[in-house]
Amino acid sequence: MAGQSEQQRAELHRTIWNMANDLRGSVDGWDFKQYVLGMLFYRYISENITAYINKGEHEAGFEDFDYANLSDEEAESAREDLVKTKGFFILPSELFHNLKLRAKDDENLNETLETIFKNIENSALGTDSEDNFKGLFDDMDVNSNKLGNTVARRNDKLVKLINSVSEMKLGNYQDNKIDAFGDAYEFLMSMYASNAGKSGGEFFTPQEVSELLTRIALVGKSEVNKVYDPACGSGSLLLQSAKILGKDHVRQGFFGQEINLTTYNLCRINMFLHDVDFDKFDIAHGDTLTDPMHWDDEPFEVIVSNPPYSIKWEGDGNSLLINDPRFSPAGVLAPKSKADLAFIMHSLAWLATNGTASIVCFPGVMYRGGAEQKIRKYLIDNNYVDGIIQLPDNLFFGTSIATCIMVLKKSKAENSTFFVDASKEFVKVTNNNKLTDENIAKIVKVYENKEEIDYFSKLVPNAEIAEEDYNLSVSTYVEIEDTREKIDIKVLNKEIEEIVKRQHELRKAIDEIVAEIGVES
Repeated sequence: MAGQSEQQRAELHRTIWNMANDLRGSVDGWDFKQYVLGMLFYRYISENITAYINKGEHEAGFEDFDYANLSDEEAESAREDLVKTKGFFILPSELFHNLKLRAKDDENLNETLETIFKNIENSALGTDSEDNFKGLFDDMDVNSNKLGNTVARRNDKLVKLINSVSEMKLGNYQDNKIDAFGDAYEFLMSMYASNAGKSGGEFFTPQEVSELLTRIALVGKSEVNKVYDPACGSGSLLLQSAKILGKDHVRQGFFGQEINLTTYNLCRINMFLHDVDFDKFDIAHGDTLTDPMHWDDEPFEVIVSNPPYSIKWEGDGNSLLINDPRFSPAGVLAPKSKADLAFIMHSLAWLATNGTASIVCFPGVMYRGGAEQKIRKYLIDNNYVDGIIQLPDNLFFGTSIATCIMVLKKSKAENSTFFVDASKEFVKVTNNNKLTDENIAKIVKVYENKEEIDYFSKLVPNAEIAEEDYNLSVSTYVEIEDTREKIDIKVLNKEIEEIVKRQHELRKAIDEIVAEIGVES
């Protein structure tokens, strides 16, 4: 089974890679990604709705029925019911498969696509799924000069794109050994994140880091109520809970907020591609720190996040924020130039009593003075920090800095904090470091059991952290192993003595030989 899934995955990745190289041409990498993802999404929802309708008809005894062969007029009668159950509707003539058959002969292909995308979006207007479909195709500008400087050239590019996406071996996604649509999406994202340097790392968390972060947050849980990410990017972190527990074991679904409009659209697309129904996710657009959208949904049992590092925010420049119930308990706001601990305070405020928050942090957050030290004091004095895990450097796209994970809990048994130095837990892959399954399993096991291991992990009473001025750097508490050779000075002196003695004997022997030679001559 594993072999088959790896084979499927490798083949899918190879197809995407070839397609990227074949199609990219004049289209910049990032822009190109939006077109592929948009087209992939269009294919997915077309196949998804077709499979859903066909299944119902086949079970009712109409074995030869195929929605793709129905006339638009016949299909209209099912519109209302489908929008209620699936959240959207697509006419048979506007399905990806049928569009593909006509594409190369359609001189107005760009307009045809524009109309289809509008129709899909409009099918959800005024319904419960409206927010989940609104603007989903906005980033796929079929009239952009980046596709070509004439309509004919743009359409040529679009035909190529349609054919390439059509050739992706995604199979019947219900029977797949892998989540092929989702996997294609993630491969594309990681491929472009690694090529785009800094801009990629800002909203793509490598799969292995996502898995570690989520497994830590899910320790002791086989199902959860709701998962939340206050800076959700393209949603890969949110979906890890579904991968690890199974989609149905996240009972009320996935909640997230994202400030970047393009990435917000990608996140909603990602939910659909991973077969998450429209009523099981709520992704919002906006600034989480100053305009959070999920007051009615908090608290959350699982919070996982890789918020942007050291971004500017209003802080004490906005007089309302110090009275905001999320930030006021610490008595001070995170500095205007570094919002990191504002994300921590926000997550803590929205964390359920029985929940865990697992958040990636930059190292400076752990030791800097001023307002940040006061916030750490609040967190430690109230026993909210369950642990800090030091990660290896060079794990993320766009930055080589070694980050760490802060784990927050509201109901802790002991008044202490668990520190793990996992900085050596990686394998080198080209220029980046990567966590292996074994690395992840080791860190999670040690964390779950709060197992103290020399040079690796230590449970530290909070009183001791207070004595260290609330410094939360792992290196303050977990000793680094000295791998240098230990030398016994007595033994060394004895060896030197032997060497000197031997040297003396050799010199004496050489003098005698020289003297003998001198006599004979």
